[in-house]
Order: sequence, then C-alpha cells, then structure tokens
Amino acid sequence: MVPGALEREILPLMAPRLAELVRRAVPALPGPLEEIRVRAERPIQLVYLGGDAFIAPGGHLTADPARAERATQDDLFRTFQLMARGSVYAWEEEVRSGFLTLEGGHRVGLCGRAVTEGGRIRTLKQVASLNIRVAREVPGAADPLLPHLVRGGRFLSTLLISPPQAGKTTMLRDLVRQLSTGVPRLGLPGLKVGLVDERSEVAGCRGGVPQRDVGPRTDVLDGCPKAEGLMLLIRSLSPQVVAADEVGRPEDAEALMEALHAGVAVLVTAHGSGLADLRKRPAVAGLLKSGAFERAVLLSRRRGPGTVEAVLDLAREGVA
Repeated sequence: MVPGALEREILPLMAPRLAELVRRAVPALPGPLEEIRVRAERPIQLVYLGGDAFIAPGGHLTADPARAERATQDDLFRTFQLMARGSVYAWEEEVRSGFLTLEGGHRVGLCGRAVTEGGRIRTLKQVASLNIRVAREVPGAADPLLPHLVRGGRFLSTLLISPPQAGKTTMLRDLVRQLSTGVPRLGLPGLKVGLVDERSEVAGCRGGVPQRDVGPRTDVLDGCPKAEGLMLLIRSLSPQVVAADEVGRPEDAEALMEALHAGVAVLVTAHGSGLADLRKRPAVAGLLKSGAFERAVLLSRRRGPGTVEAVLDLAREGVA
C-alpha cells in the first residue's frame, strides 16, 4: 500500500510515467521510503531505511541498475514544471538554494547546469537530477528525550545536532508538538511556541495553515528567514519558546540571543557531527560560549533516523 502523504503530496507532482512506476514499486520496499532519486537517462532509485533499490519495468524492484527503468529528460522536465507550479521564476530563490519544498514539507534537491552571476549561483537550468526527500511525522519520537530537557516544570533551551538525514527535523517537529500540547507526566504545561519554518519543512504549511501536527499553542511563521522571523515572533506573539531548523548564520545567532534576553527559551537544530564540529563555526560557537543552550542533543542514524547518542548538560559540560 502506498503511504497517504506520498499519494496526496508527491505523486501528483511527478510525470505520470514516473508516478506510476513509483506507485507500483513502493509497497514492495523492505523499509520506509526516504528518498526518490530521479536522474536524466539513468536508473530510477528508491532509498529506504536500511538500503536502496532500482525500479525495473512494470514497477518491480531490482538491485541491478542495468535492468532498471531510466528516467528521460522529458520525465525530469515535466516533473520539475509540476513541482515548480509551472512558474520557475516564482520559485527562483529556492531554486538558487538548490531545492524546492513541496506541500507537506517534502524537500526536492536539484542538480543540473548552474547559471552564475558575479561568481554566485543565480539559478539552475537544464535540471538533470531530482532528489525527493519524503518528510515523515513520528508522533512520540521525542518521548525518551523530553525528561532530559525539562527541569522543575521548565523547558531547557536546547540545540539538536546531527548530520544530514539523521532525524533532527522529525525530532524538532515532535518536540514542538509536545511542548505546545503540554507533558503532564513531567509537570510541563502547554507552552506558547513560535516556530520559524523558513523552508516549510517542519509544519508543512499550505496557505499558511500547518498540515503537520505542531500542537495547539504553536504559531508558525512560514517561509520567513530565521533571523527576521524570530524577532517578529518575539515582538508580536509573546512566545514562551521559539523554534527553528538549521541555524548557523551570524544573524540567526543574534536573533536567538535577543530571544534569550527577552526570557524566551529556544529550541533549534544545526548540522554537525558533534560539539567540536560546531565550535569551528563562528556563529554557533558564539552561542555555545555565551551559554545560550542548557542542553545539546546528539542525533545519528545508527539505529535509524533520530537515534539519540547523547544528551549533554552544557552548564556542567557533562551528560544530562
């Protein structure tokens, strides 16, 4: 059976031939689908938790790329046009960043011929590869983690750290949901959460309305740069917690410090393999040095995305 989100949110935006092949192949996968990788004139690849496979004629799975169906340039063009809603110009800022975000929070990585201006990428043309990363809600993903992030009925400002595809966005989404709902077993009341969802991946907004469950007390600022969004939320919505995905720019750090000075707890993620890695990045290093975070959570894929490797008490530089 094809998962509902895939059927509703992704397959209608793929060229019909590709969509039908994926629809037939996915039920035979031995694990949850994570990515659909489509490359012009090359085999169509499905990545699942634990491995990958190619799609053979008729929608069957094969481990042999020589036996697989190949995506045509027309398949790529039609899929890209559907995903860009027929207006690549309207999506140019996202295309410049190398990805599109679909309704539901699914991210589509793009690769092809770059058009540069002044030494910087202005846009992409002749798109030759699409990597469709399937967003997934996992209610309860944060259950084992929350007791380490709450003390005396108070949420402790937290930094989630992980390499790509290790579940930090999924963990962030569930933490936002639970903080917004409240966790009676931990004596934590429902909190007002302000979420800056710059890439529409966490809440998966459609028309400004979250399609993912981010809790009853969460206000989502969709498609807004993090630094500006954090300041807007603090000024206008009196959040008790502000949350954002993938911080790292100097302006992000400044906005987070403003939030902390206003008495607001912060919950953010960052790419990295650990604290030593982040301390080499000036903006995040400054936040760590300033004591902005009380907890750091290290995530990996060792036992699947969202594996908690450690929860660090940054105030004591030890394990929480």
